[in-house]
Amino acid sequence: MADRVLFVCHANLCRSPMAEHLARRLLAGQRVVVSSAGTDAVDGLPMHPYAAEVVAGTGADPTEFRSRELLREHLLGATLVLTATRRQRSVCTALAPAALHRTFTLRQFGRLAAAAEPAPEPAADPLRAAIEAAARARGRLQPAAPDADDLLDPIGGTVADFRRCAEEIERSTRPLAALIGAAG
Repeated sequence: MADRVLFVCHANLCRSPMAEHLARRLLAGQRVVVSSAGTDAVDGLPMHPYAAEVVAGTGADPTEFRSRELLREHLLGATLVLTATRRQRSVCTALAPAALHRTFTLRQFGRLAAAAEPAPEPAADPLRAAIEAAARARGRLQPAAPDADDLLDPIGGTVADFRRCAEEIERSTRPLAALIGAAG
């Protein structure tokens, strides 16, 4: 069975769908299933048009995407939960306290993964090894300012705002991909 990475934002229309598609590309070849949901999502809506444009620009097809409301089962089934904001991280851990130690904001986890030391030998479960390595890095990093953990919501902005958001998502996801690759 493949490990699962779940991206969570507010409505599952902009940030988490872009993260889902960007991570799917970055994690291609890994035994990782990537999905997304929203803490306040309405099931079945298409991706925001600007988010869809950004995703299409990466070569992915956003037309089949449909939003989904975050459920406790999604969190319990995820190996790693990455949220857009600290508020969404709190919602996730309140909904599924058992997910606490594997729930981070995307930007927070990106910093931890970038500072992590990969396992010296290949791991049987590269994603879990990456999570453990990132958690160990926490003690070596200075605490970040609280707003450094939040991914700004581009809703209401221009397509350029959505591109900047996607660039931040990719910048925060690359260390995860590298850490998984090094562990596997």
